[in-house]
Amino acid sequence: MSEAAVIPNVTTPEWELPSRGVVGMVCLIVAEAAIFTIFVVAYLYYVGKDRSGPTPREVLDLPIFTSVCLLSSSLTVHFAVAALHQARRGLCSLWLAATVLLGGIFLGGTAHEWYKLIVHDGLTIQTNLFGTTFYSLVGLHASHVIIGLIMLSLALIFSLNGSMTAKHTGRLEVLSLYWHFVDAVWVVVFTVVYILGR
Repeated sequence: MSEAAVIPNVTTPEWELPSRGVVGMVCLIVAEAAIFTIFVVAYLYYVGKDRSGPTPREVLDLPIFTSVCLLSSSLTVHFAVAALHQARRGLCSLWLAATVLLGGIFLGGTAHEWYKLIVHDGLTIQTNLFGTTFYSLVGLHASHVIIGLIMLSLALIFSLNGSMTAKHTGRLEVLSLYWHFVDAVWVVVFTVVYILGR
């Protein structure tokens, strides 16, 4: 038998199942994306069909600062995951705290906007079609921000008291996927409500 006929022993790497947490979060994100799609389509369908005011152009201001804060929080949560992966728990806590702060600023800005719309502009969920679709869509997003902030705050507490270590990186990464989704949805909501809808 010649040397050319000898087949080398090639080992193929074992295939690993994806993380159950990641698969579960991806399934949740797909389902939530479908719900948001319905609300976005409803907003676009009814925009400009009001018979009474106020209209979006009359009462909506562009929430630039709060949007920048929310979108920046995607970076800070990414840095938190990277720091935990490197077993730098103190740095992870710092980035998580920054994420919670930025998300809190966004939520505070939303609350301030709603106060102005309700008290000063007289726009409630019952005022007209714009009010109904606006509060439904933006409120749905705000509820997801609240859920994300609760989970991130718990992660921050666990990080500060030493309960979260590098072996929990996968779990924090799953949480970060949810937060990235919330931020990505805001890009769509911002575009639809504050740019196209005006």
